[in-house]
Amino acid sequence: MSLTELHQLLTAVEAGLADTRGHAQRARSLLGEARQALVDVQATADPWLPAQYAQADEGLDQLLVRLASAGDLVSGYRSRL
Repeated sequence: MSLTELHQLLTAVEAGLADTRGHAQRARSLLGEARQALVDVQATADPWLPAQYAQADEGLDQLLVRLASAGDLVSGYRSRL
């Protein structure tokens, strides 16, 4: 291998290293942007709740209405005694 060939190979290696550094810096930037997006979303988002939560909440509302009605019926019955 001649000195000229060695210089050409080293130049190619340096170019490859420069490209790799550029890609790594871009990846670091994208990672930072992704991290910030996750932090922002978590700070402003409503907490995730399973679908059953809404069903249970609605069921409890209905139960409370029925209990209030039952209480009214018992009070009405008691007042007639």
